[in-house]
Amino acid sequence: MTSPSSPERSEAKRSAVEGPVLSVRHNAREVEGSAVEGLESTLAHLPNQPGVYLLKGKGGEILYIGKARVLADRVRSYFQKGHDPSPKTRVLTSLVRDIETIVTRSELEALLLESNLVKRHRPRFNVVLRDDKHYPFLRLPVKENFPRLSIVRRVKNDGALYFGPYVPAGALRETLKVIKKVFPLATCKIDIDGTADRACLEFEIKRCMAPCTGNQSQADYHRIVEQVRCFLEGRDKELLDGLRKDMEAAADGEEFEEAARLRDRMASISKTLEKQRVAQIGPMDQDIIGLAKMGPAADLQLLFVRGGLLIGRKDFFWADTKEAVDEELIRSAIEQFYNKDTLPPKELLVSETLSDRELLQRWLSQKRGRRVRILTPERGAKRQLLQLAEENAAAAIAEHLRNTAVEHKEAEELQRLLGLPQTPGRVEGFDISNTMGTDSVASMVVWEDGKMKKSDYRRFRIRTVEGANDFASMEEVVTRRYGGTLGTKANKALPLPDLILIDGGVGQLGAAVAALRAVGLGHLPVVGLAKAKGVKEERIYAPGRRDPLILSPTSHVSRLVQRIRDEAHRFAIAYHRKLRGQAFVMPQSKSAKTRK
Repeated sequence: MTSPSSPERSEAKRSAVEGPVLSVRHNAREVEGSAVEGLESTLAHLPNQPGVYLLKGKGGEILYIGKARVLADRVRSYFQKGHDPSPKTRVLTSLVRDIETIVTRSELEALLLESNLVKRHRPRFNVVLRDDKHYPFLRLPVKENFPRLSIVRRVKNDGALYFGPYVPAGALRETLKVIKKVFPLATCKIDIDGTADRACLEFEIKRCMAPCTGNQSQADYHRIVEQVRCFLEGRDKELLDGLRKDMEAAADGEEFEEAARLRDRMASISKTLEKQRVAQIGPMDQDIIGLAKMGPAADLQLLFVRGGLLIGRKDFFWADTKEAVDEELIRSAIEQFYNKDTLPPKELLVSETLSDRELLQRWLSQKRGRRVRILTPERGAKRQLLQLAEENAAAAIAEHLRNTAVEHKEAEELQRLLGLPQTPGRVEGFDISNTMGTDSVASMVVWEDGKMKKSDYRRFRIRTVEGANDFASMEEVVTRRYGGTLGTKANKALPLPDLILIDGGVGQLGAAVAALRAVGLGHLPVVGLAKAKGVKEERIYAPGRRDPLILSPTSHVSRLVQRIRDEAHRFAIAYHRKLRGQAFVMPQSKSAKTRK
């Protein structure tokens, strides 16, 4: 549980989003206003101040971004004679052709700026988290007259209490399910003032005490709110002791039905807390970071413990860590993960002693509004938690590598089956969706290197086709995708695929082939995927083949093409439903304006 309230935290959050105020910026071509050849002049004129440095390649691309307490000392250390660098550093320095530095007011601001720039530019030699999500929190506005829980993805300095993050989101749904079942807290969105004529169904099934009708006082309602807070903070002893007193008081007053409800609530809470508790360390808020390596691959596990209860975990996997040491992986994960609206807990447990631990603690403490400690436990319950995270990381990395091997085998079998010139590393799948010829849309999904690449997904509204004509719609979409219309400034041109997968049979395939030839890309491999009526086997239709290829339902190829086709179908249906929803809402809005 976190309750952001300090001005220091607000300033830290602002800096994390907007970046610090910068005072100096220069590079190898901007030293004292004169052009410079090579790096020697730049290295001689580096500032003796904190800041961020960007090492750039021949074409100006950013190779690496780092921070330093003293820029001159840190950057020169890469190029010192007699220095024996790591293989990664040796390759990096051999590619550097330009150096840019940005001076900041403090080392803490340099840390924030470095994290923002790494997230934006994703340099080749930095360890980058492939994750830009905002995780769900439970928000409890305790200062309101009748607080109700809500799910949010951004933490604000508004006096409310925030609990989380809950990763995956299923952990949040389970927590809400328990709260709704056990605590009679209001879940509606109406203004509660005690003057409603009648209560809703939630009151009838004893999941709300109807404060909207005046059946429950504000003081009694806040007692329930405090119980929910104790539950979410893991203060189980305090919660159960309070409920036991209430149960005994109800029994003494011969309110046996209420006493029975309180007894059942205690039993349900005890069962839930026992199932979630990971260690007997008290109601502690901790994030535990475990790391495992297997060859060049690495996996990092983040376990979220709140109030001594495990509420979720997050997995980060790198197929190739490029000689990165354990400390660099853990430090980069901390900087990038918490440089969002995710608030840090009281403690971070890590398996490696971090050289810049004090700096990271200062930053996290400002972000939280209270002290944060980074610990490397060697024994006891905290060490056991760290081992649990490391065991999860080891299991996850083995699973990732098994999945990678299976996916590579699927791609190789697809290559052999279709006679492709190379193993497909990128497949683009298309599907059409409409309702009786109206609101026709299309989707394009991308499978790349063994997984779906959602950042490259595209969706289309059909512009030139009237009615339910899937063939013409497919021809339009393929033309728009490969005819260059996606290569705008706002939507950078995508790489060409190794294979195009069309959802449909001979007709859809023929339309796609015609479109590709029209835009000069007739050489791109393209196939159609369809299923005959009454059979389970998928059929692949290829240009120039009279008969389709029939796939076994259990084959690797069948699983791969079905996964891509089903995702294209899901994406198209989701877009189509969105447009239909807008169509239903807009006429109502217009009529409302007319009445006004």
